[in-house]
Amino acid sequence: MLRQAGLTVGRGEVHALLGGNGSGKSTLVKLLAGVYRADPGGSIAIGDLETPADSWSSEVAKKQGLHFVHQDPAVFPALTVAENIAIGRGFVTGRSGRIDWRATRRRTAEVLDRFAIPATPDMPVAALRPADRVMIAIARALQDQEGARDGVLVLDEPTASLPVTEVEVLLSALRRYAAAGQTIVYVSHRLGEVLDFADQVTVLRDGDVVGTRPVQGMTEDGLVELIVGRPLDRVFPEPRTAERRNVVLSVRGLTTGPLRGVDLDLHRGEVLGVAGLLGSGRTELLRALFGDLRVTAGEVVLEGKPLRPRGPRQAMKAGLAMVPEDRGSEGLFPGMSVRENLSAAVVPTYWRGGRLRHRSERDDAQRLVQQYAVKPATDLPPAGTLSGGNQQKVVLGRWLRREPTVLLLDEPTQGVDVNARVDIYAHVRAAVERGTAVLLVTSDFEEMAHAADRVVVLRDGVVAAELHAPDITEQRLTELSYLTAEVPA
Repeated sequence: MLRQAGLTVGRGEVHALLGGNGSGKSTLVKLLAGVYRADPGGSIAIGDLETPADSWSSEVAKKQGLHFVHQDPAVFPALTVAENIAIGRGFVTGRSGRIDWRATRRRTAEVLDRFAIPATPDMPVAALRPADRVMIAIARALQDQEGARDGVLVLDEPTASLPVTEVEVLLSALRRYAAAGQTIVYVSHRLGEVLDFADQVTVLRDGDVVGTRPVQGMTEDGLVELIVGRPLDRVFPEPRTAERRNVVLSVRGLTTGPLRGVDLDLHRGEVLGVAGLLGSGRTELLRALFGDLRVTAGEVVLEGKPLRPRGPRQAMKAGLAMVPEDRGSEGLFPGMSVRENLSAAVVPTYWRGGRLRHRSERDDAQRLVQQYAVKPATDLPPAGTLSGGNQQKVVLGRWLRREPTVLLLDEPTQGVDVNARVDIYAHVRAAVERGTAVLLVTSDFEEMAHAADRVVVLRDGVVAAELHAPDITEQRLTELSYLTAEVPA
C-alpha cells in the first residue's frame, strides 16, 4: 500500500529506494512498470511528459523508456540463455523473416562477455545457479543501454542473490550507464552498496515517504534509523562465548558434489556458520544432511545414531529442518495460504478420526502470525503475495514450530530488510537457547560474524579453517575463503 508517495529523480542520477519489507518499495516499482494500477490523483512524469498515474500502463512505461528487473526475475528456465536474452530485444532475423540463430548466438555471447556471466548461449537457464539467472535477467534488461543517454532503469533487489564478485560486475556496468546520463532507480537491502553506489536515497515506511537525502555524508546507522524509525545499535544478537554443550551432530569424511571429505562437529545450542565462496559446497553440505543430495562417502551421526536419510521426510523424522536458499521455488508454496504454509510440516498432527481439525490449524496459524510479526497480520492471504521478508518469516515459523534438533539455514536473510533480519535472528537465537543447533550459510560475512558462535570455512572441498567468537570478523572470513594455501586460524 502506498499513501501519497512521491520521489524526484534527476537525469544521470542513481537513486536508491529503501524501506522495510512491506513498506511499499515493490508496489511502487510495479506501479511504474504498469503491473499495478494506481488510484486516481497522482501523476508520473518522464522528462516533460506527465501522465495521470491511473492511466499509466506497461505500454506507456515501455514507450517512455523505462526498463525493469523485478525482485523475482522473469527468466524462463526451459529456454536457452540465447532465447532468454532475445526475448528482451527480439530475435535476429534474416531477409526471409526466419530467426538467424548464428547471429543470435553471437550477439548473446557478446552480452554474456560484457556482464561476465559464466554461461554459453545454448545452455538452458535451468542449468544455471540462481545468481546467474539474476544476471541473465539484468543483462536482458540492460543489453541495449551501453552509452544510452535517456530512459530509466528500475532495478528491484538486483544483487540480492549475487556474490561479491558478480555484484561488482553489475555495479560497474551501472556506473557506466549513469556516467553516460542514464537514470537509475535502485532498490536494495544492502546498505553498504547503497552508500557506495547511490547519489540520493528515498526511504519508505508503511507506505509513506519518510525522507529523501543525499547519500554523501550518510552512514549505515543513519540509514537504519530512517528505515526502522528508531536508533538500532545492533541488528544481530550478541554472539555468545558460553561453554560448549554436547555434540549433537558429527560429520566425518562427507563427500558429495564439490565436497571431498568434510569433517565437523555441531554442538547443542550452537550457531555454527559455514563460510566459503560460491561453489565451495556450502549449500551441498546442507542438502546432503537433509537427504536432498546423495552422499557418496562419509558418515553422519545425529545424537549418537547414524544418519543417512534417503530423503527430506526421513531427515525431518530424525529431527532436522531446513530453510533453503531459493525461497520462491523450494521454501514456499506461493499459491497456498499463509495458514497452509505454516501447517505444511505438521499436517498429520491435525488429523483426528479421519478429519482435519481446521479450527486448531487456524488457531495455531494465527498465533504464529502474531509471534513472528507477519504482515499483513492474517493467515488467509496466499503466501506468494507477501513481501520477501514476511515470506521468510512464514518459512522459518513452519520449521521452528517443530522444535528441530538441527536447523539448517541457507541464506536466511537474502533479500530481507533490516527489520526482518532483526526478527529472524531473534527467533533463531531463541530456538538456540532452547537447545536447537544451527548450521548457518550466508554470503554476507558481516552478518555471519555477528550471528555465529563459531565458523568453519570450506575451501577446495574440505574444512580449511575454523574461527571462534569473538575472533570472527568479516575481513578474516573473506581472507580465509579466498586463500589458496592453508593458513592457521
